[in-house]
Amino acid sequence: MSSSNTTYFTKPSTFILLGIPGLETSYVWISIPFCTMYIIAILGNFSILFIVKMEQSLHKPMYYFLCMLAITDLVFYTSILPKILAIFCFSYKEISFSACLTQMYFFHCSYVMESGILLAMALDRYVAICNPLRHSMTLTNPRVAKIGLAVVLRGCIVVFPYPLLARQWPYCRTIIIPQPYCAHIAVVNLACADTRVSSYYGLFVQFGVISMDGIFIIVSYILILRAIFSLPTKDARIKTFETCGSHLFIILTFYIPGLIISLMNRFAQNVPLHFHVLIVNVYFLLPPMLHPIIYGVRTKQIRGRLLWLFIHKGA
Repeated sequence: MSSSNTTYFTKPSTFILLGIPGLETSYVWISIPFCTMYIIAILGNFSILFIVKMEQSLHKPMYYFLCMLAITDLVFYTSILPKILAIFCFSYKEISFSACLTQMYFFHCSYVMESGILLAMALDRYVAICNPLRHSMTLTNPRVAKIGLAVVLRGCIVVFPYPLLARQWPYCRTIIIPQPYCAHIAVVNLACADTRVSSYYGLFVQFGVISMDGIFIIVSYILILRAIFSLPTKDARIKTFETCGSHLFIILTFYIPGLIISLMNRFAQNVPLHFHVLIVNVYFLLPPMLHPIIYGVRTKQIRGRLLWLFIHKGA
């Protein structure tokens, strides 16, 4: 009987996504902020793409990278939010094995790409502030396109082993995933084989790719701050630092919550499962919604174009 069950689950046809275990009675209410975040993220990121395309003064490397970030956020949201809302609103918890691995791929691929884009934006700010006279010669449009292509290819290649390895493991324990989407480690934990290869590779991506991007960003901002503090006047220092403000806010929304969750996993073992799953979901879903808001509020050209669009439409 045990052998029969093992054979059955070796190639599961579906997984069951529980959503947020323990909060099932509140799913309708939880779906409201999640749906609101989705709508704001879709409208905000499409607005960024439209404004950068229409506004000639924004045809610069920083805003090209911002467009890449907007597209990545849209892919990220679309890969998981529709399924999450289907679970919360319609209790549609089943997901096919192939669809689960596909969701896993795009979810993690978008996350790695976003880290790479933030690093590219830090490079742009470094060149603009530390070598302003060489900025236009260093970050030409072809070079920006090559950097963007490298970021995309790195994300696609680095994450490709995730579903490839997950597909080969036998699944004979359960088909229930205690969260609303197919994250890599959540799926691998269901396997009944030695999955250390998947676990170690996941750690490599986290620390060898994401964390290294963070280290390079920190180094670039140390050099940027050194250049800013060497400016002769306080007004010049403030004005130059403001050009980095939006990017710094986005970096903080990307890395700080991740650090908090890592500390919570290590030191807060008694945290209820539903609270942990909810916090992780907010961590992943909040930044893509905040990115267009941050740039819309802090960037004069984008803010002005948005106001013009609303006024023109109202007239």
